Amino acid sequence: MTASSTEAADRTDQDRRHGGNGDDGRTDGKDWRGVAAEQQDEITEKVSLLLRERSRRLLGDLLRPHKKLIFALIAIVIAENAARLAIPYLVKVGIDRGIPPILASEGARTLITVVAVILVAAIGQALARQAFLQLSGRIGQDILLELRRRVFNHFQKLSLRFHEKYTSGRVISRLTSDIDAIYELLQSGFDGLVSAVLTLIGTAILLLVLDVHLGLVALIPIPILFLFTQWFRKQSSIAYRRTRETVAAVIVHFVESMNGIRAVQAFRREPRNQEIFREVNEAYRDANMRGMRLIAVFMPGIKLIGNLTVAAVLLYGGWLAFHDAVTVGVLTAFLLYLRQFYEPMQEISQFYNTFQSASAALEKLSGVLEEQSDVPEPTHPVPLPRAKGTVHFDGVEFGYKSDRPDGEAQEERLVLPHLDLRVPAGQTVALVGATGAGKTTLAKLLSRFYDPIRGTVKLDGVDLRDLDEATFRRAVVMVTQENFLFTGTVADNIRFGRPSASMKDIVHATRAIGADEFITSLPDGYDTEVGKRGGRLSAGQRQLVAFARAFLADPAVLILDEATSSLDVPSERLVQRALRTILADRTALIIAHRLSTVEIADRVLVMEGGRIVEDGPPSDLIADSGRFADLHQAWLDSLA
Repeated sequence: MTASSTEAADRTDQDRRHGGNGDDGRTDGKDWRGVAAEQQDEITEKVSLLLRERSRRLLGDLLRPHKKLIFALIAIVIAENAARLAIPYLVKVGIDRGIPPILASEGARTLITVVAVILVAAIGQALARQAFLQLSGRIGQDILLELRRRVFNHFQKLSLRFHEKYTSGRVISRLTSDIDAIYELLQSGFDGLVSAVLTLIGTAILLLVLDVHLGLVALIPIPILFLFTQWFRKQSSIAYRRTRETVAAVIVHFVESMNGIRAVQAFRREPRNQEIFREVNEAYRDANMRGMRLIAVFMPGIKLIGNLTVAAVLLYGGWLAFHDAVTVGVLTAFLLYLRQFYEPMQEISQFYNTFQSASAALEKLSGVLEEQSDVPEPTHPVPLPRAKGTVHFDGVEFGYKSDRPDGEAQEERLVLPHLDLRVPAGQTVALVGATGAGKTTLAKLLSRFYDPIRGTVKLDGVDLRDLDEATFRRAVVMVTQENFLFTGTVADNIRFGRPSASMKDIVHATRAIGADEFITSLPDGYDTEVGKRGGRLSAGQRQLVAFARAFLADPAVLILDEATSSLDVPSERLVQRALRTILADRTALIIAHRLSTVEIADRVLVMEGGRIVEDGPPSDLIADSGRFADLHQAWLDSLA
């Protein structure tokens, strides 16, 4: 469900909970609970309409580039079904016009002609079927390729705020199970639906052409079939939407458990994880069982109606044939057409099965694709050819949105109540303070992972919101303590800082920060695979690779968030040497708990409660006997 539909549901829940002023929910003699229920139904219907409209927009957008091929596909399906519908009629002609001349010893020319035409129709149907499968497969794969590209690109563009609330399991569910559901629809659903519709219409017309009275008897169950199909459509829509939700829950829990497997095993979390997985897995099974029960009612019901209709037509047609009102050929064609008439109803049931699953998946995907980033690209970006690195926080206020209980409105918890800060180009600034003081939030605002609620963050006098993504990312780079490495070689991960860099550039970067020695000692040097998330390298080596990546990017502003917090003493010394090189001639903000890192800073900012409470060179702050002096003394005592 999208945010808008969730909010609507929340409002409905509120209406239901607070529907009246009295204990029984009634005021002025009116049953407000009934009114709330009506409002809930109305809101639910509106949300469903919005979801369907959004899904149709996405589907139409995906199909539009293939419009000509789709028309060709429809023509092929029409030709195939025309050939198939012709065969029972040709059988009737063969029986009524071809067999009597044989019995009268007048030759079999008519029957041979009819058989030849049936063969031509059968071959034409086979060729049309082959062309359809090839063309539909091509269109389907092109659509899926485009859909996967859009979803992946959109996920990358969405802000950090979105990814913090949208779990990796849900992301995987969108790109796997939801895409697979749409693939199943494109693979077989279109064929089944178009063939079924053409067969139903064509057969109904031919039945009435062959014999009106017998045709009307054969079509008597149509209203029953229509109502039965409508019931199945509505119920299966609910069932398959629930299926998509429950399979996403299974994937989310599985991915989170496997990603955190070390913590799971270290804290013996397995029993609780198994319990949760059992619950979500059973919910998924129950959702699937609901869909299967619907099919178990619908498909045999269609077959029963069809068989009863065949029996009625056979009985009535036999009576008509006995009284010479119809020929044996007409009765035979009727029975063949009835078989074709009710087979598509089975295909329609399967189509609804596939369609409802794909519709639920398309709703989820369209919801993701309509998500708007909290840090949008500017409509008219300001050029910044070569950033110098002057940073200015002007009256910045910022807070993280937190969901309050009972569906109440979200509130902002101000982490930075009011921040004014100016950092000249080329200055190295260290941010220190207790956990929760706002240091990392400040860094995230400068990295434009978030935008401030009020005030502006400027680079060289330009609001960051006025810089396009490419320009900004060239100018500002953030290195975190996680120093994430991607699967690939050491060189690949360093080149991530500047994709166009040559091998010579990479080696120059690693030598400049002192990483070349450990890289060349690896089994395959720069071509050594780092493993999943850089698992084959130590924490210090991963940090040096991240520094080499940042050095290669050559930003005007470099942000280091707890760059040495997880390192041992030897690794920290290596990183400290690298820091002096990487920070030269650029603006730098260093967030550090280890004051050994702070020693290289030109200026120290002590933060508390989102405010800067001390600001100055390290030596001056130590001499002032303030908060930083206390932190510095505590650090010296820890080294004693």
